[in-house]
Amino acid sequence: MSAPADNPKQSATPAGEDDQGLAQAIARGDGAAFERLMRRHNRHLYRVARATLRDATEAEDALQEAYIAAYRSIAAFRGDSSVRTWLTRLVLNECFARLRRSARRDNVVPIVAWNDEVDASVTAESEAPDQMALRAEMRQLLERRIDALPESFRVVFVLRSVEEMTVEEVAEALGIPEATVRSRHFRAKSLLREALAQEIDLAERDVFEFGGERCDRIVAEVTRRVEGD
Repeated sequence: MSAPADNPKQSATPAGEDDQGLAQAIARGDGAAFERLMRRHNRHLYRVARATLRDATEAEDALQEAYIAAYRSIAAFRGDSSVRTWLTRLVLNECFARLRRSARRDNVVPIVAWNDEVDASVTAESEAPDQMALRAEMRQLLERRIDALPESFRVVFVLRSVEEMTVEEVAEALGIPEATVRSRHFRAKSLLREALAQEIDLAERDVFEFGGERCDRIVAEVTRRVEGD
């Protein structure tokens, strides 16, 4: 199946229809309301799962399981937090459960308990092919560097910087103090800056590359002119 992010049918959600109203409609058995809720939150929740699991297929599977859990328990949703925060917690719970199962299967140390971007599709059509390719390369580089962050920093960074959740929302979703969210976010950004700076330092060595065909062409042209004198 295709990735749940950037679903073109998201606009099908009626303007002004809030999450609380959708949750109440779903609790009454309105399947169409549940589809609208999924389309509204798909990209956000997929990014959360992808950042946690570092695997697109696993992220999709985890998101589907979280949605099933949400559908089955939405009648008990009391509204103590926002629907988005509630769904985020369900996705994270599913992701952490998968990580624990994977750790047991691989016989490695279990994960530590969790108590201790402009949308590229908006401008893609107006960009030249070389610009699109450059954006894709930059996105892939950033994704690799985000994947390399320690898990606790990685998830907080995606929630705060990519999904632009508030400190309070992230703290509630992860069940950690707000001060911990701030410190992890700061550390994640610092690590990313350091990693990207290293990439730039390496790339600087290849700027205005002079070799291969260009070198041969200049040597040949100079040789031809010298011999013609």
